[in-house]
Amino acid sequence: MHTRYPQPELKDLPEDIRAKILEVQEKAGFVPNVFLGLARRPAEWRAFFAYHDALMVPESVGRESGLSKGDREMIVTTTSAANNCLYCVVAHGAILRIYEKKPLVADQVAVNYRKADITPRQRAMLDFAMKVCQHSDHIEDADFAALHAHGFSDEDAWDIAAITAFFGLSNRMASFSHMMPNPEFYLMGRVPKQK
Repeated sequence: MHTRYPQPELKDLPEDIRAKILEVQEKAGFVPNVFLGLARRPAEWRAFFAYHDALMVPESVGRESGLSKGDREMIVTTTSAANNCLYCVVAHGAILRIYEKKPLVADQVAVNYRKADITPRQRAMLDFAMKVCQHSDHIEDADFAALHAHGFSDEDAWDIAAITAFFGLSNRMASFSHMMPNPEFYLMGRVPKQK
């Protein structure tokens, strides 16, 4: 089954959105379905991707983060799995494999991050993210202390929580609209590139 909402044609989109999508296509070699899936409502598309970029590419808004690109994608993959979002697990899992240069990590964190081949620091980060994902009303000082013990700052905790919360929205929009992952995502980062 295809998405419940038809994707607009690239030619029919506002120029700023079309330019951004073409930039992504140039870089990735394809257009991830989320870009066209959300473009049916241009104002929401702009707001979504502005917040996405502020969180996932903080340098684009002149902000530093204590989280690596791989850390951010690991949070998305792990919490999206908890939310049963096929699109985000597959798409962000692909990006995670590439950033971490670990072909097995995305599947591991999506199924059970506690048994994944990740660092104790990353496990503490995901413990916090999963608590925000499933029981944000239970976050307490001890949760911050556990992050501090691994060198995370309060600003890093904010990043972990904000990424988790933002992708909670993304997960729900992708799931309810039946957004499917592009086939290209499934193979990305699984086999090292030939030199």
